Amino acid sequence: MPDISEVIATAVLAVPGVADLHSGSFGQVASYLPGRSVTGVRVRPDVTDIHVVLFWGVPVLEAAERVRTAVVPLIEGVSARIDVTVEDVIGREPGGPGTSIALPADPGTRPATP
Repeated sequence: MPDISEVIATAVLAVPGVADLHSGSFGQVASYLPGRSVTGVRVRPDVTDIHVVLFWGVPVLEAAERVRTAVVPLIEGVSARIDVTVEDVIGREPGGPGTSIALPADPGTRPATP
């Protein structure tokens, strides 16, 4: 039987716009289980921490709310609150809306236009 953190991870990864789970700045966000760990999900009685990577162009607040909505029924009676942290943004979702852009290395320069 899967651990609650594994069930949460599966639900979060199914949320549109979520590219991956993230372990946090120093790798501290994980659930440690016998012989394995679940990166990006930490379940405690007072709070469930979920750290994600989003695809470019996905509205952050909407994505966080979608993650909460997906997780709420899973943590009833287990945890009091859900904190969602967006750790990174990567290229656009395959087949999804949005466009990829290249930013100049020096913010004072502008890319050449054809």
